[in-house]
Amino acid sequence: MQSSIRQQYNKDFTQDKYQQLVADLNKAAQKPIEFRVAETPVFVPKSLKDKLMNTCESIIDVIVSEDFKAKTDGAIPKNQNVPNENNHTSFLAIDFAVCKNDEGDFVPQLIELQGFPSLFGFQYLLSETYQKHFSIPENYEFLFNGNDRKGYVEALRKLIVGNESIENVILLEIYPEIQKTRVDFDITEGLIGVKAVCLTKIIKEGRQLFYLNDGVKTQIKRIYNRLIFDDLTNFPDLKTDFNLTDDVDVEWIGHPNWFFRISKFTMPFFKNEFIPNCRFLNEYKGIFPENLSDFVLKPLFSFAGSGVIINVKKEDLTSIIDPENYILQEKVKYEPIIETIDGNKVKCEIRMLYIWQKDEPRPILLTNLARLSRGEMIGVRYNKDFDWVGASVCFMEK
Repeated sequence: MQSSIRQQYNKDFTQDKYQQLVADLNKAAQKPIEFRVAETPVFVPKSLKDKLMNTCESIIDVIVSEDFKAKTDGAIPKNQNVPNENNHTSFLAIDFAVCKNDEGDFVPQLIELQGFPSLFGFQYLLSETYQKHFSIPENYEFLFNGNDRKGYVEALRKLIVGNESIENVILLEIYPEIQKTRVDFDITEGLIGVKAVCLTKIIKEGRQLFYLNDGVKTQIKRIYNRLIFDDLTNFPDLKTDFNLTDDVDVEWIGHPNWFFRISKFTMPFFKNEFIPNCRFLNEYKGIFPENLSDFVLKPLFSFAGSGVIINVKKEDLTSIIDPENYILQEKVKYEPIIETIDGNKVKCEIRMLYIWQKDEPRPILLTNLARLSRGEMIGVRYNKDFDWVGASVCFMEK
């Protein structure tokens, strides 16, 4: 997005440097990474950075309001409500498309948000590896709020581990060894010592949970949760000692209920010039906008792009029997902005990553991630056969 920096980066780029970057990432992960890493980071000018941060703060103003929990109680499916919910989410991820306004300026447009952790470990490594193999301007950074790399790790450790012994804290997933994000689990263990444990390996005794830590039965006191209910539907015959909805003596870091509260369900509550118009489908009462081509339909309780209809027709809307579980969101036009070495341009999505320490009044911006795309949808699964696309990180002007 910064023309002079982009031109210099592309001039210095070589395929050999990129292959070395990927090789270093795979070496650190101990196994080949299963998603594509982009050939370039994203260089974000201060003008766009300020718009991103200010819009995020307006969103947080809504989330910290006294009535937020009451407004979002309907977001949690009754059969997926987990006991012992804490006062606020531990994580906040806010996704923006990078667009252009009528004046030709780069502007963000909110896509969605999650009260759920993202790739905090992998982004730490990815930014470091870009800096190792490519020249990144000194006045551009991937961290915020005065954090350096040591402070970044300490902030994560404070949030996830707290005052517990490291062996009493686990990262919870379902079959973590086969997840595409397992690289993040490995890096997280290297950074703060928390091991990934499969749901099927947890032992429940009364209200207490245990796992085998190198063969030693060890109590679980804190769970860094990376498991979502939606993933469990892929394993209908799964048998476990512990179900997420059990009332047990653990502290959730990333309580599962916040995954639902801060989600697509929350989108209609936000108003800002960089937030597209969004309403629950049932609010239309059968009278829909004439310009449906300017909207996208999203189910509330489906994730990773599943069930999203980009080219909406009236019959798509009238056929839905539970319109309260859908949102109709004004379509965002991604602007191809990042020039590649072949002269083409790719689209960019930026995720701002916050952590929220216990008893703090607001979450704090820690880092970011980016996704580059040539396809109609942004996710890495939709860009498998292209180059200069995939997972990336933003370096933002100080």
